[in-house]
Amino acid sequence: MTRKIIIDTDPGQDDAVAIFLALASSELDVQAIIAVAGNVPRSHTVENARRVLELAGRADIPLYAGAERPLQKTQTTAEHVHGPTGLDGIDMSWSPSMPVQEQSGVEYLIQSVRAAEPQDITLVMLGPLTDLAIALTLAPDIASRLREVVLMGGAWSELGNITPAAEFNIYADPQAADIVFNAGIPLVVLPLDVTHKCLGLPERLKALRDNGNRCSVAAADMLSYSERFDLDKYGWKGAPLHDPCTIAWLLQPEIFSGRSVHVGIETAGVLSTGMTVVDWWSVTGRAPNALFLTDADSDAFYTLLTTRLATLP
Repeated sequence: MTRKIIIDTDPGQDDAVAIFLALASSELDVQAIIAVAGNVPRSHTVENARRVLELAGRADIPLYAGAERPLQKTQTTAEHVHGPTGLDGIDMSWSPSMPVQEQSGVEYLIQSVRAAEPQDITLVMLGPLTDLAIALTLAPDIASRLREVVLMGGAWSELGNITPAAEFNIYADPQAADIVFNAGIPLVVLPLDVTHKCLGLPERLKALRDNGNRCSVAAADMLSYSERFDLDKYGWKGAPLHDPCTIAWLLQPEIFSGRSVHVGIETAGVLSTGMTVVDWWSVTGRAPNALFLTDADSDAFYTLLTTRLATLP
């Protein structure tokens, strides 16, 4: 039985690869894509999502524009990692032709969750959690109707990648993350603790490129571009691959391990805004609100990614 998912994303090279992986997997039925501001401004994330869908031959999937800015915070973007377009590394000279739906992404999210059977929809959140936070504020009833939310964000032992304490997706809109983590929705969190174990080593990117199909080559080209920042920062042999971990968990959860814990979001810290405060040792007595994953079989992850992307155009 296929799992119905809605992907909320801010492409971003790793977002693009996550979308490719979802589209290449018959176990998942992608209902729609919502493009939110995050890695780059929304004007770019929407266009990038159009390009990704067209590259994959899936212009039939509805695309919606999400939130243009965070709830309260001054907008933070990551062109220093992803380049001015957000998808630097591939040919961006062509203009996509697929439409963007007139309805807003938040309106679609509320409508689609209410229209579906309870626990029928899984949300996959690859960027800031703004759209879901707005939807929960306008329509709190949808919280009990969602099957779960699988998100890439946060960190525990790996600390931060945009500040010393915070991971980018949570830092970009900590107020939104606070709403989502307190909504009572089953959450699966793929933090930096996991993604920093899934390194795009040269032989892994070569295997992708050797598939020879346009989506695999585009994935390898994009990751070869975005890795330069992390290679310089960390000094590792490969760069972490973040967002595709969410899709891999849906497909093969046995690749990952972690535990159910309480995760709080720091929204007012002088030095720690956007920090995910993980009660790993249950010292607060607060009930767990998330399955927080901390380890991964990186070889199995890249085998899955390479094998599946080979089936795309």
